[in-house]
Amino acid sequence: MSRSSQSTMGSMSDETEDPSSKRNISRSLSDVQVRREEVKEKITEEMLTDTVDKYLSETETIWLLDLPGVSVSVESEEAAAVKEKNNLYTELCKNRMGNDKYVEQMMQTFNGASKTKEVQSEKITMVDAGMTVTTWDMYDSFCAVGVGEAKSSEKDKPSCLETASENRQDTPRGSERTTSILSSTSTGSSSSSHVETEDFAESKDDELDPRLILQSEKFQNSLFVMERIILENILQPKQAAYRQLPILEDPYREDESRSSEKEQGSLTPALERLWSYSCAQTAGLQVTSMAWNKRNPDLLAVGYGEFDLTEQKPGLVCCWSLKNPMWPERIFRCKHGVTALDFSAINASQLAVGMNNGTVATYSVQSKGKTPVVDSSDCSHRHKGAVWQVKWINMERALMGEDKGEALISVAADGRICKWFLRKGLECIDMMKLKRTDKSRKAEEKEGKGEVLISRQAPGLCFDFHSTDTIIYLAGTEEGYIHKCSCSYNDQFLETYRGHEGALYRVTWSPFCPDVFLSCSADWTVQLWRQDLMQPILTFTSTQRAVFDTVWSPKWATVFATVNEDRVEIWDLSSCILDPTIVSLAGPGVKFTSLLFATDADCILVGDCNGQVSVYQLKNLSVGEGPQVEMLEEVIKTTLTSRL
Repeated sequence: MSRSSQSTMGSMSDETEDPSSKRNISRSLSDVQVRREEVKEKITEEMLTDTVDKYLSETETIWLLDLPGVSVSVESEEAAAVKEKNNLYTELCKNRMGNDKYVEQMMQTFNGASKTKEVQSEKITMVDAGMTVTTWDMYDSFCAVGVGEAKSSEKDKPSCLETASENRQDTPRGSERTTSILSSTSTGSSSSSHVETEDFAESKDDELDPRLILQSEKFQNSLFVMERIILENILQPKQAAYRQLPILEDPYREDESRSSEKEQGSLTPALERLWSYSCAQTAGLQVTSMAWNKRNPDLLAVGYGEFDLTEQKPGLVCCWSLKNPMWPERIFRCKHGVTALDFSAINASQLAVGMNNGTVATYSVQSKGKTPVVDSSDCSHRHKGAVWQVKWINMERALMGEDKGEALISVAADGRICKWFLRKGLECIDMMKLKRTDKSRKAEEKEGKGEVLISRQAPGLCFDFHSTDTIIYLAGTEEGYIHKCSCSYNDQFLETYRGHEGALYRVTWSPFCPDVFLSCSADWTVQLWRQDLMQPILTFTSTQRAVFDTVWSPKWATVFATVNEDRVEIWDLSSCILDPTIVSLAGPGVKFTSLLFATDADCILVGDCNGQVSVYQLKNLSVGEGPQVEMLEEVIKTTLTSRL
């Protein structure tokens, strides 16, 4: 090797070993690059307007690190099978490379697939229109319909003389004479027999029309309106008193008007009977429950059955209208006795019905069908005892996982409070199982410590949800206890109110004071409670009879009504807390069973054992002036103060 080559190699090795030499070279290169950047090309206007095409192409992908995914351990038994599958998949991917060719071929698709379309239209304006119809207008309309049918049938009919001759040949003289008289009477003519026969010939086809007319919808509507008008004329004084309207004077009813004036002259509080809802279909059945429609205050649903479960008889549901107390608008026949019912507030035409065999069903009063829309007969978790109360509750505060809205709640003799859902049929879940509680003193002592002896389920007879907090509700049992429950717990009571010694038939919250509620029992008493006190505030006793029902007045906070077998009582706490203000006795052979206040009138409805629902007006009931809530709170405060 020559010296020059050695020197060259040495210099190269020196440069390799000396890092400072690299820095100098990089600095010199950077200087050269900077100097080149300083040379700038002048940009002209023509260069700015020129179109420049740039093409982007994909460069080669360089893999720096490739770690295949491992999901199975190499030492496991499945490693060989997984490895074989991976190899097959790798071979499949190699064969598919470059084979992405699309081939046009026939495919099966949906015929007439639906598409989402937006429709734009003008705003629909609504206009209220009304008219006055008299009986003469209805008569003219009815005659016009008959004339139209006669004209339409004249094209296909033979002539009058031909028809008359055929009738003379085929009909005996006596029958011809009789028929001509009937036809002349119906047409209103008084001409000769020949003309009468011609009229009969012209109206031969019309004699078949009465059947069609009687079955026509227009004729049914006309009869419906006429019936309402006649009943309004007959019951005008009664219905005017119900609606608190002035009574029209009738010169042909002087005696009745004088007697009514005498009754109005007396200022003693009393119940005046206006009318009763009854018909041949309801005779002999007990009125077990009543409910007003939430949207139509003139529509009343009444359930008929038997409280004695040993006598199993078919039940009945009738929907009565205030405009026709003589006959119900709808009649639903049930295989078992009806024990409870209630209208829905959201769907006003939906009526829930509970029966004495444990069945819960819903009917649509809007349709003319006689069968229930859905029932719980196919539900495996249905009630095993009589359903004593059903109620639609608007669950404004729903629990987690539950939907807000209206729910159907029921309580039955099997000791269960159930919430129903509409799925394929009616399905339910248990909200609470009412446990039978020990009545011994040891149990009462343990109750204060949070311990209660529980043995078996107690039959539930009634319940009521809080007016403002629908999570809280009260449940009354056959033992006479009132359990305060919550929808959040289905195994434990929040509180237990002990005051009654017999079965509890009704418990109801006050519509004015949210902390006050009433209860009635078979121990002859009605008790007033406040939910923060374990003992009743007031106990009302007037007779030695079981109190079947009690309801608050929707108008006055201090007024409520009670009913037992032989009397209806109206209590006004603002005037007296010892005796009822109004007492109305039942007639001979009549036993009262249920009670309901009217929603928009000073009236009360009473059901009895004979299938009648009597409407009574509260006359001369003067309640103290002032805010209703303060009046009831003042009565409670005064009573509690007197105990100290």
